[in-house]
Order: sequence, then structure tokens, then C-alpha cells
Amino acid sequence: MPVQASPAEALPVTRADIEAAHARIRDHVRRTPLLRADADLAPGCAVTFKLELMQHAGSFKTRGAFNNLLSREVPAAGVTAASGGNHGVATALAASRLGHRARIFVPEIASKVKIAAIRAQGAEVAIGGARYADAQAACDLHAQSSGALIVHPFDSTATVAGQGVVAKEWEEDQAALGLGALDTVLIAVGGGGLVAGVAAWWAGRVNVVGVEPEGSRCLDAALVAGEPVDVPVESIAADSLGARRVGQIPFQVARRAVDHVALVADDAIRSAQLLLWRDYRIASEPGGAAALAALLSGRYRPQAGERVGVLLCGGNVDPATLA
Repeated sequence: MPVQASPAEALPVTRADIEAAHARIRDHVRRTPLLRADADLAPGCAVTFKLELMQHAGSFKTRGAFNNLLSREVPAAGVTAASGGNHGVATALAASRLGHRARIFVPEIASKVKIAAIRAQGAEVAIGGARYADAQAACDLHAQSSGALIVHPFDSTATVAGQGVVAKEWEEDQAALGLGALDTVLIAVGGGGLVAGVAAWWAGRVNVVGVEPEGSRCLDAALVAGEPVDVPVESIAADSLGARRVGQIPFQVARRAVDHVALVADDAIRSAQLLLWRDYRIASEPGGAAALAALLSGRYRPQAGERVGVLLCGGNVDPATLA
């Protein structure tokens, strides 16, 4: 059964917030398609892919970036963000299209593909340290000295509400295409903004399962500890799912509206990434394939007849790595 959010303690992001975000950003983002997976992917179940890796800038992050810039006052100094890559590309894109300056801080582990994509949108790129947390610290210092608006990749109500539009869209399109209501959705987790947005939309109605790499498990660790805690980060998907600590806002949503977290090995993520390319010609980055890895590796085992949705959330990858 879906996790029931306590009526006595409202979620920090609501369906109304997501509806408002949808109205705000719908003319700026792409309504990404659904794809019914082959029957042999999970025999006895119906699996639907949400192809969010076809979003502008290559990931779901574009939704949260536009919702931030369209709902907050942007100063003359422009905007700044810390990112493993995808949030930086999305923020640079949103800033460019809305006429704002952008400076993006990335960690040393950020891929060359993502750094090039940020620069292609006209943003300045600065290396902010070894890991995502270091880049965020550098970003914070820049904002303090320049007055630039920080667009946080996950720990902001505007970001979470923007990402939640994915679920609103998905629910509507499942019905329009006659695919039936989903029972469970599998959502990759970095800092928690995406899974929190999806869970806020579907709280109490659909099972939302977070998926994290074994070597980067900030939400799972927080749920075990009862509060956000720092975790080590070492994973093939660290450039997109490499937050050291889950956001406080995502944690508040997840602890009441996410069913559980499935942990997947890097080998399973790589296998899912290669299967998507081999069987569907879908070019996914490792983090984008993590949710599928939970299904393929048995870390999430659906019941017979279950309707499962898998969010393919990022496609900023060098195609040469998929051979």
C-alpha cells in the first residue's frame, strides 16, 4: 500500500504548489513522452518509462530551475548554482532564456560532457572542489560576495515543486494513453529534490520507491538515522547522484511519503545503462539508469500484475561510453 502522509503534519511541498509550478513553467519545458517497456523486461508486470532524459538540457532539473527563476526575484548579479552537472546545465539554460547571468560551480568529478553543456548555454563555469558539497560551499561564498541568487538543486520548495510537475504530467499521460494508473514508481535519488517532488504529488496514492547507489546513499542513511546525515560518496553515478547529505525539505517529504529506498550496485547501474542503449537506443547517463537498475537487479521485486513506472531522469552522456 502507498505510504500515507500524516494529515496532522502537512508536507512542506503540496499538490497545490506543484499545480502552481506547472502553470508557471509549462511554456518553458518539454512534456516528455512515455514508453511502454517490452514485456520481457519484467514478466507479468506492465512497465512504463518516463523519458525525462529528453527534457531540455537533458534532465528533469530544467523544471526546478525554471520554477525558481520564474517565482523569485533575480538580482542584477544574476544567478548561481552548485551542481554535479545536470542542475548546472538546467540553470544555465533557464538563465539564458530568461535573460540572466549565471555562474555555475561544479566539482572536479563533473563530466566533460556536462561542463561543455553548461558553457554552451553561456554560463561561466568554476571548479568548486573535489565533490558536490565543496562546490556548494564555493557557490555560497560567491552568492554572499556578489549578491547573486542561489538556485539550489534540491533543498528548496521551488525546486521540489518544479520537479513534482514530472509526476503530474505522468499521471495525466498514463490515463490519456490508456496505460492504467501506476501502482509503483522507481525514482533515482541524488539530493532528494526529484523523489520529494514526485512523492508530494502522489502521496498516499502511489508507492514511491527511491533508488540510490550503494556508494551514495544519503536518503537511505537519513531515514535510518531519523535525520539528514553525511555519507561517503563513491559511485559510477556520483556526478548526478552524489550528494553527501539529503536536503532537509526532501527529507521531510520522503520520511512521510516515500515507501522505502532500494540500494543498487554500480555494476547493476552500468548494466541498466547498456540495456537501455542496446534494446531501446536510449542514451542514459548512469544516474538516469539507476531506477531501472533496481528493477533489473531484483532490488525492487514487483508483484504479479503490478504497473510500475521507471523514471529515466538524465541523458547527459558521451555516446562513446555506451558501446
